[in-house]
Amino acid sequence: MTDAKTIVLTGASRGIGHATVKRFSAEGWRVLTCSRHAFDPRCPWPGGEDNHIQIDLADPNKTIAALEVIKSKLNGRLDALVNNAGISPKAPNGGRLDTLTTDLRTWGQVFHVNFFAPVILARGLKDELTAAKGSVVNVTSIAGSRVHPFAGAAYSTSKAALAALTREMAHDFGPLGVRVNAIAPGEVETAILSPGTEKLVNSLPLRRLGQPQEVSDVIWFLCTDQSSYISGTEIPINGGQHV
Repeated sequence: MTDAKTIVLTGASRGIGHATVKRFSAEGWRVLTCSRHAFDPRCPWPGGEDNHIQIDLADPNKTIAALEVIKSKLNGRLDALVNNAGISPKAPNGGRLDTLTTDLRTWGQVFHVNFFAPVILARGLKDELTAAKGSVVNVTSIAGSRVHPFAGAAYSTSKAALAALTREMAHDFGPLGVRVNAIAPGEVETAILSPGTEKLVNSLPLRRLGQPQEVSDVIWFLCTDQSSYISGTEIPINGGQHV
């Protein structure tokens, strides 16, 4: 299937990323997965190992170096880039890291993964995205717009910066025919959830956690012609938590 559409997805190994791989694979897309982990043979999608790039997004030099590996797997075209990778460090006791207690190295690591990696990847793959008139989706968070009981200060501010970056990229990439949007998940049932999240459920209008597939469906929408005139926006996916 040389004419199959192609997506590059970071943070593919679990949660929202895992659901996104399955969604696009089921639609016949070729999925290039990026993760700091080696490919897990238990992953149930076709071409998995050949289409996997092991990359530590916390190291900008390794991220830049990985661009050539990604480009070598593309045929000069990229239909979608989904910047889903994100880290949210906790205190040793599992508590929230605030602005007073977060080590500067931790700030740097979080911003490299959550903010700078999307800049590096989008700029580095600009020509391939332009050739396909592709789409970029940045995964932000409800924590980017309010103080969250579990998400730390570095995580939250990095996601707020990523939302602002989405607007800037939409402005810059638009003339190239490339759309750039963001999704801001709320409490989605993934491994990144903190203990105590279940107590938040009763305060949500829909009274339940979101499922990874419900997020991957919106990512799919933003990467297809169904959203062909949507760019520069951030879509909340949170069961009404923001109201």
